[in-house]
Parts: sequence; structure tokens; C-alpha cells
Amino acid sequence: MQIKIVNHSNNPLPAYETAFSAGMDLRAMLKEEVVLHPLERMLVGTGLHIELPEGYEAQVRPRSGLAAKKGITVLNTPGTIDADYRGEIKVILVNLSKESYTIKDGDRIAQMIISRHERVDWKRSQSLNNTERGEGGFGHTGNS
Repeated sequence: MQIKIVNHSNNPLPAYETAFSAGMDLRAMLKEEVVLHPLERMLVGTGLHIELPEGYEAQVRPRSGLAAKKGITVLNTPGTIDADYRGEIKVILVNLSKESYTIKDGDRIAQMIISRHERVDWKRSQSLNNTERGEGGFGHTGNS
């Protein structure tokens, strides 16, 4: 699949790092480095604009290594980029660690996955079919 992309940064285009990667790394586009303090959130631009086909979305997700090692994650994960959006892709980062974290131009800050989705036409009903699970949720199996 080919998707049009405009890159206003000096960073390389998002790319798959391994043969079976689902996500492509997004990089920060910054004029100068910024510090993300503990429990602080920040909107970080990438300089990228994309034109997705109808029926597709781009999901912005955390990078697992950055989250596990540094406590830096995407606040509204997954962030959704709709097919009709043409603005800059920006990432809402949050620092959940106890230490400040410095972000520099070109740093890999999140990953993006392109995904197909369906549209729904709701069918009103007074009841739903029964299942074995029924209304059980949030720990109903007894597992943590």
C-alpha cells in the first residue's frame, strides 16, 4: 500500500525496523531539545503530514523500550489519526518516571501503525443474544 506523506523535518521517513514489525517509529521534530519533567505531558511535533485512504487510520502508540526503560509513554494511547486529517502528526508524551527526560530533534518518541477499520450502522434492539460470559467483565474470571 502506498500513502502520500509530506515531511517538513530533517528526519528520515517512518520505516519498519525489522521484517515483521507492525509499527514504524515516529521521530521528534524540535528546534531545540526539551525536558519532560516527572508527571509532565507535552505535545511533540513530528513534521509529518499524511493522506490516508478512506477506511484506514493511523494509530500512534508508545515505544515499548522507551516506556519500560524511561517511563515515557503516549498519553492517549492509541492516538488515532483519521483519514480526513491533514495536519501535522503530533504525539502527546507523558513522563511517568521520577526523573526528567530530555527529548532531542530526531529522537524516536512513538510508533505508528496503519490499520484498516470498519464503519458501523447501528441496529436498535431491545435485547442481545446470550453468551457464556454474559455481563461478566473486569476480573470476572478470577484472574488478576
